[in-house]
Amino acid sequence: MTPRSAEPEPVDRHALDYDLDDVVEASTNEQMKALADDTRVDILDLLLEKAATVSQLAEVLGKPKGTIGYHAKVLERAGMIRVVRTNKVRAMTEKYYGRVGRTIKFVGHVESDDPLWFVHDALRAAVIVEDGRLPMFTSRMARIPLEHAVAFSERIVELAEEFLELPRGGDTVYGFLAGVYPTDRRSFGGGDGDDS
Repeated sequence: MTPRSAEPEPVDRHALDYDLDDVVEASTNEQMKALADDTRVDILDLLLEKAATVSQLAEVLGKPKGTIGYHAKVLERAGMIRVVRTNKVRAMTEKYYGRVGRTIKFVGHVESDDPLWFVHDALRAAVIVEDGRLPMFTSRMARIPLEHAVAFSERIVELAEEFLELPRGGDTVYGFLAGVYPTDRRSFGGGDGDDS
């Protein structure tokens, strides 16, 4: 018998039952509108685990097949999901949908009533658990050069990818939210490294 490791084994990035790119860019208003809906985000989240039919998605989400079919078409038109395989069942063909990318990267400035909708959506989904360890949020502000902020944001993306690679299990879906952003906060002036 092999001893069990305290650390969970990482998930093989290609363990999904379909192929997808690591990153897909969302840069159009159509894509942003497609991503700004709770049901469509739920569909995208479920498709990170495996390809699924409209019927399977509807069952898990507890919504009518027609509603899920509509949302799947919106995501497909926006280029966020695609049919990854089909299966002939009696006289019908089942379509299995999958994401086009593991990570969706928002590119450029897209017009929106709420440009931080995904942050607000994540916070609305947060649940307080009884033992008090989660949710956990922290906020820090620092006057740093742009290149350091960009480098830090790249590390956050790597950490988010690591989060997605954890083995699936348990009864609760956890969210991961982190970001680096410019603010309008005041700071002491001075040149680079000048704290006088």
